[in-house]
Amino acid sequence: MLKGIDPLLNADVLQALRAMGHGDDLIIVDTNFPSDSTARQTVLGKLLRIDAPAADVVKAVLSLYPLDTFVDDAAARMEIVGKPDEIPPVQKEVQKEIDAAEGKAWPMISVERYAFYERAKRAYCVIQTGERRFYGCFAFRKGVVPPDAA
Repeated sequence: MLKGIDPLLNADVLQALRAMGHGDDLIIVDTNFPSDSTARQTVLGKLLRIDAPAADVVKAVLSLYPLDTFVDDAAARMEIVGKPDEIPPVQKEVQKEIDAAEGKAWPMISVERYAFYERAKRAYCVIQTGERRFYGCFAFRKGVVPPDAA
């Protein structure tokens, strides 16, 4: 345990978050996502895990991880097949955590299922959560920490 760091963030996840640079993508997915095969194609090349609900994992990650303010797609969600405008409860919960972490409304863009898979393959890494609800899949583009930040 470390002071000031959410205990959900294990050593492997912390190392990956620290190693990522501006513009790198982090993918956080549910238990049904093809996580292992996708993660093998990422920069990190291996799957990371945090066995907790998606919203809890996103809250922990965003306590350390800055979102990219230079792009419109820094926070994204996988669209429901055939219902691209529907937002299920798991995505609403994650949206609340994004807004809380950023201190303002920061709407996620939606990404079609197969386009999301392609974005995930090009990402820095994939974290599979213990989320069992469908469409608990998200992408976060890393921003910068200014020199005067604590």
